[in-house]
Amino acid sequence: MGNRLSKIATRTGDNGSTGLGDGSRTSKDNVRIHAMGDVDELNSNIGLLLCEAMPDALRGELVAIQHDLFDLGGEICIPGYQLIKEEHVLRLDDLLAKYNADLPALSEFILPAGSRAASLAHVCRTVCRRAERSIVTLANAETLHEHPRQYVNRLSDLLFVLSRVLNRFAGGSDVLWRHDRTAGQAK
Repeated sequence: MGNRLSKIATRTGDNGSTGLGDGSRTSKDNVRIHAMGDVDELNSNIGLLLCEAMPDALRGELVAIQHDLFDLGGEICIPGYQLIKEEHVLRLDDLLAKYNADLPALSEFILPAGSRAASLAHVCRTVCRRAERSIVTLANAETLHEHPRQYVNRLSDLLFVLSRVLNRFAGGSDVLWRHDRTAGQAK
């Protein structure tokens, strides 16, 4: 692996193309490259979220998710390859159940706000939804296994739940959308 990464500035992409994991080249505006970029951006935003205070168990789970996202990028990078499997999706289902268990039911929509960590989790959620859209677009254009799409769908749900958990960890609560406010009234 060290030899593969010893030269970063190759200049091979100066013509607007980039290499895939199977050695083929494609345009940098290809739907596959958009999906890879969105997954990479999501992973980077989770890295930023990890700079915040949070429970140790959650930190470990997010680091594991970062590794999964790196694998997901690898799967997208190599047409026909599979790295994300059902057990990855099931692990997110387990985390959803774990973190939802202690949260109060929602009676109103919440705003993407509160503590800095919770707000960053919401940013991760929105980037995750974009990655999901890119993966769906890719799957509509080319053959792609179903688990990457399922994984990012579950992950966006988990990031929403984690935003609520992180607000509570910071001593706050959900910031509720006020449907009864009047135009121009900020409270």
